[in-house]
Amino acid sequence: MTFAEPTTFTLACIVAGGLLIAMTLGGSFIARLPLSAAMLYLCVGVAISPVGLGLLKLDALKNTVLLERLTEVAVLISLFTAGMKLDFRLRDGRWRIPVQLATVSMVITVAAITALGVYVLNLPVGAAVLLGAILAPTDPVLASDVQVANPGDRDRLRYGLTGEGGLNDGTAFPFVMLGLGLLGLHELGDGGWRWWAVDVVWAVAGGLALGWMLGTLVGRAILYLRMRHREALGSDEFIALGLIGLTYGLALLFHTYGFLAVFAAGLALRRIDEPDVRPVPPAPAVPDEALSPDDQEASGAEAPAHMMRAVQRFNSQLESFVEVAIVLAVGVLVATVRFRAEVLWFIPVLFLVIRPVAVYFGLLGTPVRGSQRRLMAWFGIRGIGSLYYLLYAINHNIERALAQQLLSITLAVVVVSVIAHGISVTPLMKRYEARRKPGRQHRP
Repeated sequence: MTFAEPTTFTLACIVAGGLLIAMTLGGSFIARLPLSAAMLYLCVGVAISPVGLGLLKLDALKNTVLLERLTEVAVLISLFTAGMKLDFRLRDGRWRIPVQLATVSMVITVAAITALGVYVLNLPVGAAVLLGAILAPTDPVLASDVQVANPGDRDRLRYGLTGEGGLNDGTAFPFVMLGLGLLGLHELGDGGWRWWAVDVVWAVAGGLALGWMLGTLVGRAILYLRMRHREALGSDEFIALGLIGLTYGLALLFHTYGFLAVFAAGLALRRIDEPDVRPVPPAPAVPDEALSPDDQEASGAEAPAHMMRAVQRFNSQLESFVEVAIVLAVGVLVATVRFRAEVLWFIPVLFLVIRPVAVYFGLLGTPVRGSQRRLMAWFGIRGIGSLYYLLYAINHNIERALAQQLLSITLAVVVVSVIAHGISVTPLMKRYEARRKPGRQHRP
């Protein structure tokens, strides 16, 4: 009897499964160390890559479709999760923080990187704009340690970074399309009218409106069936997966930005748990004795809160799983990329000059001061969103030499971000929390 050599998929399952078990057993200990889980995943990825044990090999220029889909799914799950962490109220001035970071800071970052690309890296304007769009968005997947931890958290730092990560993965898309258009790979229209009308106005506004509408309708429909008829009980996990899939699919069908739509759907679903919009439970159509204790809670006065807890718990677990898969892939990719010397100066400029300047101007007029502003400037974490936009551009047939250069810069930025921010997040956030006044997290 002979045994076949283990396949790549088999090895990937063994590595991923073993890593998940190890993280479960040692998660509490790791949380106390000055490093993030993503750093460990990255190290394991490098260890099993061709430069290590040689168990797995990935090529970003050959496996682009697979990698694009993996990063796309990871970003979608994370954006929906980020949306569900935030309570959205028009009268809450905190919303100015993520909105300005995702617009003003985004534009400044893209413009600065474009200037570096043209005048220092000698890139064509379109390629420089594309590089700016790839590296401008912060990452909602790898930034979980600095995001809102619970619905009652009123901290501006966590709220701002959570909202920024959710919004700017969508607001970067117009600049990706602009870069591709300037490279002759996307139709911009005479004078750029199509880009402004379709890629900016319609795609952004339409995506946000569609996502908000679907999140509201689906959430209210489920609560109506549960509280009035005691139907549609259980399977809370399907709510998240179904709403993400439905929203993203319809957004693409109507040529809007699916990332923004999914984020808005998460916001809207979270909104139905607000006291002023909760439906009043009618007299039960089914006696309590006929239901399990869990179903009684899911269909009673606390039905909105029960649904939110279940969906958020499932989303957090799903987000952690895709983080393992993607960061492992990044570690494996490191072995196949030839890094260029320009990353040695480009990365410090991006993290220590461009990001702080962009955040400073982006926060003008907001009630963010001192340590919060400095931490927002530092925690401009780059990750899976940047990889997705890079792979999206590669799959739109940019030149191979340009693809290799963008891959070198982008992957280097992501790896350095995982390490630098992973080392600093625990001590910096502990110091920040220790300095906060008692009860401050509950004030707007």
